[in-house]
Amino acid sequence: MPAYAQDEPPRPGRRRRREDDGPLSDERPTDILPAIQDAPIARRPGAAPSSPPQGSEEEYNEIFGDDTYDDYDEYDDYEDYDDFEDDDRAEPERIEDERPERQGPPPKKRKKKRAVGWIAALTVLVLLAGGAYYGFTQIFGYDDYEGTGESDVLVQVEKGDSTSAIGNRLQAAGVVASGKAFVKAGEDNTAVSRLQQGYYVMKTKMSGASAVEKMITPASKVGQVEIRPYTQFHDITQPDGKVTPGVYSLLSKASCADLNGKSTCIPVEELRKTIETADLAKLGVPSWAIDSAAKAEHKDRRLEGLIAPGIFNVKPGWTAEELLTDVVKTSAKRILDAGLSDQSKGEGKTPYETLIIASIIEREAVKADFGKISRVIYNRLDEKMRLEMDSTVNYVLDRPTLLTKPEEREKAGAYNTYKSVGLTPTPIAVPSAEAIQAALKPVAGNWIFFVKCEKNGLSCFAVTNDEHNKNKLDAQRRGVY
Repeated sequence: MPAYAQDEPPRPGRRRRREDDGPLSDERPTDILPAIQDAPIARRPGAAPSSPPQGSEEEYNEIFGDDTYDDYDEYDDYEDYDDFEDDDRAEPERIEDERPERQGPPPKKRKKKRAVGWIAALTVLVLLAGGAYYGFTQIFGYDDYEGTGESDVLVQVEKGDSTSAIGNRLQAAGVVASGKAFVKAGEDNTAVSRLQQGYYVMKTKMSGASAVEKMITPASKVGQVEIRPYTQFHDITQPDGKVTPGVYSLLSKASCADLNGKSTCIPVEELRKTIETADLAKLGVPSWAIDSAAKAEHKDRRLEGLIAPGIFNVKPGWTAEELLTDVVKTSAKRILDAGLSDQSKGEGKTPYETLIIASIIEREAVKADFGKISRVIYNRLDEKMRLEMDSTVNYVLDRPTLLTKPEEREKAGAYNTYKSVGLTPTPIAVPSAEAIQAALKPVAGNWIFFVKCEKNGLSCFAVTNDEHNKNKLDAQRRGVY
């Protein structure tokens, strides 16, 4: 490495020559950076008296400027650096040794930076402390009431609600002080995770534990009703005298709850009167069914067949119209999902006629025979034959599908298919999705007759009357018919 030029001062950070480096060329004498001392700095031989001593602060500042290090807050940061990376290099002289000691207070700029640093540090500490407190309250702390509650209140649970969602609903209804109180109380109770959608009678200001205990009690769940296929609006009296509740009775019972000593039950007669007088379109009846349903012989049967099977959740406290609107609209969607609509209907039939066929199938056969029964109905209608279905006669008699007596088959009436040609004015029962599918797409066949011939409910089908009579005799011998 070439030695420094004689007129050029040494640069900061350059190492001093070590003794074992060997002699330098005589043509370029070695410059030595003198240490700053309190005594006057010796003049370099050959230098002019007026020139600043080589290596002095004035000479250094003339080359690099007065403020070269002014932006550095502290020079002590370099004290820990004892050696360069290469072991054969000498330790560089510390910069602070080459500069005169500063006098007076530190620069204002340094104070400002230190103040900003302290403010930033305090801000971080405050944020950390606040975050820690928030996290602690979120994880461990929550509000909770004491006791078993005060006044009755209804709470609705929606399909798919998690335990946390139920807790939030309870909090919004004033049941618990916080959703977490309910979640924490029920985290070890498996019954909480099995809560179903619907309405629950709870109390305001309950502890989380009390809310869990009450909510999993079966009696707390209200407003739920299951309507099965085959059901009709009126109650049915069985041969043994037992009464099977119809749609009217089922909906009336579902409307009942005791809230703060007051019953919310809607009587059957109120439901019946509402169906007789209500605007069917406002109730949610499909557009393709409105005209035909409105012409029903019995006005209280206008919605027959338009209530789909399944579970319904009705809110205790609703009016009769509100309850029926909710049930009819839900049913309309289920009927559509089963495949029946203005665009999807039985061959040569309207959607409403297809629904009537489905209801007769439901009352006449077991599921395995739905397709064949449907074909028999279509074949008879095509041949302009009377259907001669016992189920239609028994419908107006509020009896289940059984054999009818000769005198009953002689009675006049639109529902007596032994006397009338064609379909009944309305459906005669709640049809299942399977019955609707059978009415939409009957299986292929030429059958005209059928009779129940097996104890499991299966029927025997025939094309001719002789075959039919043979099937009947065989069923009688085996005690089925």
